[in-house]
Amino acid sequence: MLNKPVVDFSLPATGTGPFTLTEALSGAKLKYLVLYFYPKDNTPGCTNEGLQFRDLHPQFLKAGCAVYGASRDSLKSHENFKTKMAFPFDLLSDQDELACGLFGVMKMKNMYGKKVRGIERSTFVIDKNRVIKREWRGVKVPGHAQEVLDFVKAI
Repeated sequence: MLNKPVVDFSLPATGTGPFTLTEALSGAKLKYLVLYFYPKDNTPGCTNEGLQFRDLHPQFLKAGCAVYGASRDSLKSHENFKTKMAFPFDLLSDQDELACGLFGVMKMKNMYGKKVRGIERSTFVIDKNRVIKREWRGVKVPGHAQEVLDFVKAI
């Protein structure tokens, strides 16, 4: 997927309404967009990851980069999670796995000895032309948001 354009897509989002990739990238000061996929709202790893992106959000904006989180949770679940954690960025509801399919983040995972299908924690940096400049798959949460920020600042 690296250095390949992403097909434009729309998903329900927290905040002001639906998210559309091309519209999200059309901001005058925006050079990049971070889209991070996470398994589930209000779980320890996903909460920690979101908090890291939240705490670094001003620096992402200063670097000309918007941040969005996406999972298969409902919009209502996302609204509650966003409010509870005071996320300054929107969360995208991908219940039909549209974006999950485009980015290839659905995987079979082991959960307490059972095979379950779920989102592999993944992050993508996308430029104004919808081209993926960097991808991280199988993300380990500690330090990840800082690593993404460092990459955005370097390009």
